[in-house]
Order: sequence, then C-alpha cells, then structure tokens
Amino acid sequence: MASKSRGKQLSFEILSSTYAVNSDSIIDRSSNSDPLIQNNKSNRRRRKRKRKKSTPNSPAPHEFYTIFDNGGIDELEERESPSMNSHSYAASSFVVCEVREESLGTVCQVSQGELRQRNVSSGGSGGDLVPPVEIPEAEVKSRPNLINGGKLDKSESLDWKRFMAEEDPMYPFPVENSPIKFFMEEMYNGNSIRSTTTRGTEKERERVYDTIFRLPWRCELLIDVGYFVCLNSFLSLLTIIPMRALMTLWRFLTKRQPRTPSAAELSDFGCLLVLAVGVTILGRTDISLIYHMIRGQGIVKLYVVYNVLEIFDKLGQSFGGDVFQTLFNSAEGLACSSPESSGYWLERYTIDLILAAAASIVHSFILLAQAITLSTCIVAHNNALLALLVSNNFAEIKSNVFKRLSKDNVHGIVYSDSIERFHISAFVIFVLAQNIQEAEGPWFGNFLSNALLVYFSEMVIDIIKHSFIAKFNDIKPIVYSEFLEDLCKQTMNIETDGAKKTLTFVPVAPACVVIRVITPVYAARLPCSPLPWRYFWMICLTMLSYVMLVSLKVMIGMGLQKHAAWYIKRCQKRKLHSD
Repeated sequence: MASKSRGKQLSFEILSSTYAVNSDSIIDRSSNSDPLIQNNKSNRRRRKRKRKKSTPNSPAPHEFYTIFDNGGIDELEERESPSMNSHSYAASSFVVCEVREESLGTVCQVSQGELRQRNVSSGGSGGDLVPPVEIPEAEVKSRPNLINGGKLDKSESLDWKRFMAEEDPMYPFPVENSPIKFFMEEMYNGNSIRSTTTRGTEKERERVYDTIFRLPWRCELLIDVGYFVCLNSFLSLLTIIPMRALMTLWRFLTKRQPRTPSAAELSDFGCLLVLAVGVTILGRTDISLIYHMIRGQGIVKLYVVYNVLEIFDKLGQSFGGDVFQTLFNSAEGLACSSPESSGYWLERYTIDLILAAAASIVHSFILLAQAITLSTCIVAHNNALLALLVSNNFAEIKSNVFKRLSKDNVHGIVYSDSIERFHISAFVIFVLAQNIQEAEGPWFGNFLSNALLVYFSEMVIDIIKHSFIAKFNDIKPIVYSEFLEDLCKQTMNIETDGAKKTLTFVPVAPACVVIRVITPVYAARLPCSPLPWRYFWMICLTMLSYVMLVSLKVMIGMGLQKHAAWYIKRCQKRKLHSD
C-alpha cells in the first residue's frame, strides 16, 4: 500500500513541483466529517480489518509524508479513528491537500491559506489516502486561479506598485524600472539591433557575396550568350535558309528525275513561305495609323499598353515554338513517308504550314504594336519612356522574385530574358528606321541616349531579378554556369538531357517586323532614275546588304562555336579535377 500511496502522490506533486516548503513547520491533524462518505463506513472498516489480519508484516494502510525543503520525506505516525472520514491539515504557512481513492470528482477549497481537497465516493469500495502535499501559502496568494474559485482578486492583482516592488521567482532576470537607467544600459550594451538579427555564419557571408558579385557576372554572361544565339538564328533565317532554298529549287529544276526533298529542305521551304506571307501582310499595314491610335488614346497609359503587349508577346513566342516544332515533325514525316502514306503526310504538312503562318502573322502584329508603343514613348516629351521602364521592369521583378522556383523554372526565365533582349534590339532598329524616315533636326544623340537607357535598365533589372531569385531559392552561382554549359552544347549540336535545357526561339516574327520597317528606308534611298536603273540599284543594295549580313553571320557563328568548344572543355576539366 505504501507504493500505491506513493503512486497517487505523484498526481499532486505537479502542483507543488516548483514550490519551496519550510521544513520547520508543524502539521496539525484535525477531523472533519463528510456526509457523502458516511454510508460506506462499515465496508471500509471491514476491509481494513481484513487487510490487517491478512498482511501483518505490511506497512500501515495510511502513511503520511511531509515534503521538506531538502527533498527528504518524514514518515508520520498513523492515527486512525473510525469516526473520522476525512482529514485536513492546516498550518500558518502551508496548505495541505488530501485525496481519497474512492472518488469520482475532486473538490479543492482554498480559504485563508488553507487548501482542502475532497473526493466524492461512488460506492462502498474503500481505498487508501494519498499523502498530503504541502503548498506554500505565499504561492497560493500569488496565483489567483486557486483563490475564490478561479476569480481574480482585484485589490492585489491591480496593485501596480506592489507588483513592481516584489521580486517574482518565476522571472529570474531583473527588469529595470528607471527610464534613464534603461536608456543608459541600452546605449552602453548596444543590443538593440542584434536582438532582432542572428549572428551570421560563413555560409551567410558566402550568400551575400554570391548575390552581389559572383551571380550577376555569370547571369549576365549567360543572357548575353543567349542573345547572340538568338541573333545567330535570326541571321540564319535571312542568309543561310534563302540560299539553301535557292539551291534546292535549282536542283529540282535542272534534274530530269526530281527526288523527294529532305526534312531540312521542307523545313526551310516552310520557314521562307511563312516569312514571305508575314512580310507581305505587314507591308500593307499603315504604321502611322497604328501610331496615332496608340498615341491619341487617353484611357489606357502607354506603359499599360506595353505591358499588355509584352504578355501577349511571351504567349505568342511560346505557342509559335510549339507550332514550328509540329511543322518540322510533319516535314520529317513527309520526307520519310512511303508512296502509300505520302498523301496523309502532305495534308498534315500543309495544315501545319497554314497554322504556323497564322501564328507568325499574329505574333508579328503584336511585336509591331509593341515597337510602335516604344517609339511613341521615346518621341514623347513627358517622361513616358521613364514611366514605361519603371512600370515594366519592376512589374517583372514582382512577378518573378517572390515565387518559389525550381532550377528548371530559373533556366526558362534566363532564356526568356535573352529572347526579350533580342526583341528590344528589334524594337530599337524599328525606332532608328522611323527616325531616319521622319525625324527632323539633330535626332541621333537623343535616340542614342534613349536606346542606352533602355538597354541599361533592362540589364540592371535582369541582374537584380536573378540575384534575388537565387537568394530566395538557395541557388548557387555554379548553377548558372551549368546553364551556360547546356547552351554551349546546344550551339555545338550536342544532345542535352532534356528539352527544358534548350533555348527555343523562332525568329520569323521579328524578321517580319525588321524587314517591314527597313524596306521603306531602302526605297527612299533609291535614285530617281528610269525604272531599269531603279531595279539595278535595288539589286545592288540587296546584294550589299546580303554580303554584310553573311559576314556578320559568319563572325557570330564562328565566335559562338569557338566559345562553346572552349567552355565545354573547361567544364570537363573542372569536373575531372573535382572528382
């Protein structure tokens, strides 16, 4: 029974685990009757007598323990009276709790430093008493939830001076009450800022320097290489593809037994046909009408129009890439088809060609409207260009920086920035052509400053965007070097692991816009001579432009291949040294 009573004592040790108990206090035992338990007196007496007879060597059925300050336990003598049904213990500085086993509920009463617990019995089953646990009277007064049924004592709890004067043992750290002393401690200790920040580690220091120095350089290098890859594809559309189409046509006309064209020849023919249709339709478009429509409206601001057109530009670029991939797939199927299935593949190729032409025309109109909007902002004298750059660039930061992005998503964002920078170059060419045709007075200095402002703001915004994307998503600068390695492999026509690592760019729509705006400039520079001479000068200018474009294409293509080969070899050596 001693072990059982000790086990039940633990349930009330929770109340007294943090309280200090005075070892010199005296416990007085008094009697108190409980009317709810009188019906079970006879049953308890019989059981107690049986237990005493059956276990003469067992300890007393009721043992009382008093917990002192030193953690020791004194065993008090047992005093048992058949007339006593409940026991209470009171002292001047302690509160004693008593628990009975045969209880369904527990009632605690606290009054003037005395805590009494009663158990309501449900039947005639007897039980042992749990030894009382002493609680200091000062703690009972300091805890208003134990006094007066859980109600606060307003006279004590609202006494602010008394609360500030007393030292609470639950809060071992002292709090300064004087404002002057508090200010002097804050001034000499200097913990105001460090309390809201954590001490940095070497990893945090590396992250800071990655954000400021290492990542911007690698990001800008990757975007610039992607820009030149787009420019190389654009020049291929204007130089290499027409020459190959003419060679295919010459071979088809000279040979008496024409053969089925290859997949590359069918793809080139499809791209040239889509380009010709787009240039023809854009040539019939009145640019001045669109210019006055955009400039004359007063409901929607110019930067809002530009942002909307930029969104449709990205959608058109994504959809155009899928459409041309479908067209190239149909061209390959038609080139490799048997005579029995050639009709099906020819029909499929024709449908894909019409769809690609329609998508390219829509995308060309979007780029043309975007170029006209940028030209309107540059020509305007009310800081419209600055408002456009601020709105567009910071909206781009907001839409990308505060998102959770994976490495593949960041890879796609870098390629999108390269394509966007190439489109800005096409818009600048459009603005230059418009100024050559219509501007009066010294306009080149203003145009050059505005173009540099557009390029510089785009470069700064891309650096800030990718630096904080890498910071928030825990992306190391070496990841951008891996992106550059994948782009170099694409330049060298080396297969990569997945399609997400390739730069998808269709230069048909930008080429339509550039050809549409450059053609009037060439036409205005033709001499006013008879028609044969005009055709002669037209052919000469065309050939001269073609030679210039081919030279530029050769320089950029060779430079990209040399850089790609050098960078891939460097990455392989670095991997060997790391292994």
